[in-house]
Amino acid sequence: MANNVLDVGTGVIVIAVVWIAALLFGMMLLRTSAKLTVIPVFLLALIITLTLVFFPRSPETPPPFKEIEIVDTLFIGRYVLLAIVSVTFLVALFMLIPFHFLEPIYAKDLKTH
Repeated sequence: MANNVLDVGTGVIVIAVVWIAALLFGMMLLRTSAKLTVIPVFLLALIITLTLVFFPRSPETPPPFKEIEIVDTLFIGRYVLLAIVSVTFLVALFMLIPFHFLEPIYAKDLKTH
């Protein structure tokens, strides 16, 4: 993992630089009279991005060891708990809505002289 910068790969950095350059170049082109030349700039940035995403560079050499596989054993239990808490929240929310909308508003007495 010597090619990582800020814990992301070089492809992510290249895509970010391409889009930042396209945005800056596009903003500069929008200040000129040829405003429609912005469209090819963004299409070029989109083509570069799609090329980098759909045709990634494969590693030259396979890894010499099998990487450690992390298994989440509490996956199902955590999502069951999340589902129970979500349903409880929605039930409580829908039970409070009638109290908010059906709160009585009493008419005020007209003052007579």
